[in-house]
Amino acid sequence: MDRVLAQVDGDLRALAAAGFTEIILENFGDAPFFAERVPPVTVAAMTSCMLAARAAAPSSTLGVNVLRNDAEAALSIAATTGATFIRVNVHTGARVTDQGVVQGRAAETLRLRKALAATHVAIWADVDVKHSAPLGVRPLEDEAHDLASRGMVDALLVTGAGTGKATDVEKVRRVKGATSLPVLVASGATVETLPKLLAVADGIIVGSDIKVDGRAGGPVDRERAARFAEAFRKAARG
Repeated sequence: MDRVLAQVDGDLRALAAAGFTEIILENFGDAPFFAERVPPVTVAAMTSCMLAARAAAPSSTLGVNVLRNDAEAALSIAATTGATFIRVNVHTGARVTDQGVVQGRAAETLRLRKALAATHVAIWADVDVKHSAPLGVRPLEDEAHDLASRGMVDALLVTGAGTGKATDVEKVRRVKGATSLPVLVASGATVETLPKLLAVADGIIVGSDIKVDGRAGGPVDRERAARFAEAFRKAARG
């Protein structure tokens, strides 16, 4: 935990200095992931990381994602540490993943959010989430519409096939056409692809491209992070 917390401190300071507007923490180093519920030690460790993140970047907006799909843990951590959003990879429907079949628990998650008096914690959820396949194929637009209207999320995330894989711009465009909610690109963004992605998407979640050597799971590279943030601001201004 000393090593993990040291990386959290360094990463958060680097991201805050670069001007990132939201910072999300996830247990990416826990692979192979539990399919849904994580053990208590993971919740305890993630809570410690969130508190360390808040201390390192007190002015930053924080979010949490508990992999592979523990929305209950993520929401509980967010509600008790002052985070303002969570990411849920499978919020509605069911997907075949490397952890087996993962099912959305939108009903439980939304009711828990209300019970915790945490309705201010936004739910960001994936459409056609990476590293998975649907149990039954549906049009992407239908899945996006149901996630927004029946899953009652606050933002929709669109990814490529896997971590660090480029997101298809046409896929983003189709999701945008199915909802009025914010749609974010959530994998594979690079400095070079930012202009075309932001021509369609409302925002970007970046991981791999701002890490040392561009490798997912590594520490944040301060120069790469600053370069990405500046390119984002430039592309956003058009």
